[in-house]
Amino acid sequence: MKPVVLVVDMLNDFVTGALKCDRGLAIVPKTAKLLKGARKAGVPVIFCNDAHLKGVDHELKLWGDHAIAGTDGAKVIPELELCDKDYVVPKRRYSGFFHTDLDLLLRELGADTVIMTGLHTHMCVRHTSADAYCLGYNVVVAKDATDSFTKEDYEGGLKYLKEVYDAEITDVNSLLKGWGVA
Repeated sequence: MKPVVLVVDMLNDFVTGALKCDRGLAIVPKTAKLLKGARKAGVPVIFCNDAHLKGVDHELKLWGDHAIAGTDGAKVIPELELCDKDYVVPKRRYSGFFHTDLDLLLRELGADTVIMTGLHTHMCVRHTSADAYCLGYNVVVAKDATDSFTKEDYEGGLKYLKEVYDAEITDVNSLLKGWGVA
């Protein structure tokens, strides 16, 4: 298995800003722990970040202005310590693959497995997982490093990912132990 960690929308606007998610704040420590361990183990970290065009992007009609490209709201939360060896893939739709170079990057890295983290299991994590599955990647979900606006959305999202994409549902400590960095 050649994994990468995908961090979906752990941005200022989703954690503390325009579309604040209190449950998103709760996953920050485990997500930071996973990223630190991944970097230590040589597992690539890729941030898939909303970077919307104000007044243009379709999603803004539904959700209002959030994560507008170039604003503080579209920046990765500081607690996740984005570093030079991480990758950033800007996205304008729910999926990190839709009209981005994520698939090309994964193939160039030799990845066959995506470890999903971030927000929201029933939306952006779900759509990114769907495209990953359809493109032939194995999908693993770090259940304690993902969440949604509500417990119901979170649990429904995990159930869907397991049933429809055969996602392996695991936790941060198990992943770190598997990489020998626990």
